[in-house]
Amino acid sequence: MGTVILLRHGRSTANGSGVLAGRTPKVGLDETGRAQAEALAGRLAAIPLSGLVVSPLLRCKQTVAPLAAAQKLERVVDARLSEVDYGEWTGRAIKDLVSEPLWRVVQAHPSAAVFPGGEGLAAMQARAVEAVREHDARITAAHGDHAVWLLCSHGDVLKSLIADALGQHLDSFQRIVVDPGSISVVTYTETRPFVVKVNDNGGDLSGLVPPKPQRGKKKGKKSSDAVIGGSTGRKGRA
Repeated sequence: MGTVILLRHGRSTANGSGVLAGRTPKVGLDETGRAQAEALAGRLAAIPLSGLVVSPLLRCKQTVAPLAAAQKLERVVDARLSEVDYGEWTGRAIKDLVSEPLWRVVQAHPSAAVFPGGEGLAAMQARAVEAVREHDARITAAHGDHAVWLLCSHGDVLKSLIADALGQHLDSFQRIVVDPGSISVVTYTETRPFVVKVNDNGGDLSGLVPPKPQRGKKKGKKSSDAVIGGSTGRKGRA
């Protein structure tokens, strides 16, 4: 199985407005977000990506546009990676939502939270996990177990994917932080995922590229075993 870079879209015009944008159309990147999108191509220049999968919302498409152009990648748009459907909460001010009884459920027991006229967070996680597993299998089949690909989505969606990879119950996903423009990384194997990075905002990412199988050696499946005592790093990496 492959390695997926989980990218949250860059800062949007809604992020600093105090309003829950949700699936409101035409919410794009602000000046900071556009700078984050331009910088992304440079951050990932050393990583030959095998695929690029994005949410259908404008802010995600804008975030990956410079990267797609730099690496000559076609975007695959998947509605299962769209923002949470917040229903009647969409467009409302956060300061007003905190007084809603459902707010405490979202904070303390999110697996039970269903937004009025929208979807539940558990349903969101189910669709997102289905999507990432399906795309990882597709890309791995086409490019091999050492493929690295990128998925661009939204904060709660990515937090739910990281929680799943960590084996955490969805009720714990509010402990995870995923900033706009940040990168998290998960490597999938036959029996378990490995969470490599969470909420990275500028570190060296060249070490994400797995070593190619040595010539003459039989190519095997990527190991699902954890290193006892902790990882010692990859040979040749600082």
